[in-house]
Amino acid sequence: MTSRMDDLPEKYDDLPDKRQYWPAAAGSPEEGLGMLRILTPGIVADAARTQIQTGLRVCLNWDLEQLDTPGFRRKPFEHRIKWVSLGIAFDDEYHFNPQQSSQWDGLRHHSAPAPTPEDQTRRIFYGGTTAEEIQDPNSSRIGIGYWAKKGIAGRGVLIDYLSWAEKKGITVNGLSQHAVPLDDVLSIARECNIEFQRGDIFFLRVGLTKTWYAMSEAQKQVYSQQTVPKHAGLEQSERVLRFMWDNHFAAVASDAVSFEVFPPLNPEFDLHHHMLAGWGLPIGEMFDLEELAETCRQLGRWTFFISSSPLNCAKGVSSPPNCMAIF
Repeated sequence: MTSRMDDLPEKYDDLPDKRQYWPAAAGSPEEGLGMLRILTPGIVADAARTQIQTGLRVCLNWDLEQLDTPGFRRKPFEHRIKWVSLGIAFDDEYHFNPQQSSQWDGLRHHSAPAPTPEDQTRRIFYGGTTAEEIQDPNSSRIGIGYWAKKGIAGRGVLIDYLSWAEKKGITVNGLSQHAVPLDDVLSIARECNIEFQRGDIFFLRVGLTKTWYAMSEAQKQVYSQQTVPKHAGLEQSERVLRFMWDNHFAAVASDAVSFEVFPPLNPEFDLHHHMLAGWGLPIGEMFDLEELAETCRQLGRWTFFISSSPLNCAKGVSSPPNCMAIF
């Protein structure tokens, strides 16, 4: 099958296999980019031309030390300052798991079920990549280094669900199984006169950071010790998958821990299985969207230019976004 992006099926219902869209050759840079291939020079240039008007800049990277009591038994953030030459110059050393704070989930992060008659528990990553390939020190297949070489740039679109919900009297706890309905996303888009375009980078504000800062240290410790923590996020449904595909987003991101509600309320349509492992669609999580939402509100516009530079690590699984919105 050709890997030209103009051959992308226009509609979700046109997909021969709705769980897997793997048009590029195994091990190729095109495979490594996944849906970021949509971001052609023309789309990026048009986004820059139409979106950069005031020069206002907002960075979307949450503090690296958040979540400072990470879940899923992840190692806490460490930062050390050391003399490299006594009395003359300092260096610093970082140890962090990108999944602890703002991050892009790379294509190596999450697999999807792919059972066979012989192995009902079989799982594979995007493109049919196996866990053995990812653990092979000589293989960089679908590593985040492919994203680093091109970067992620284009038109960003914010759906500020938290503000909309608060106006409706809806309480949103970012660390609960609060599902954001697609119908509400569509209502917000209509109210804000948002028309999605091919190659958009979709942002959803759910309010994790607001929830987190309101918690006591004891509550944060309780969260970190849960075997199965709860996270607010977008609903799982075939309607959401159809919405994502038909709009041809190049990437999606949220301030939520999991982007989608977790644990899944509708596991059949787990978005990580379909979008990340199935289509190669980057998923961003725990972005800091507070200042972005306020800037959008003040300017009365919900679109902007996005520039993101993932870490240049060929075999990387995930990366801090190093992301900026420019208005």
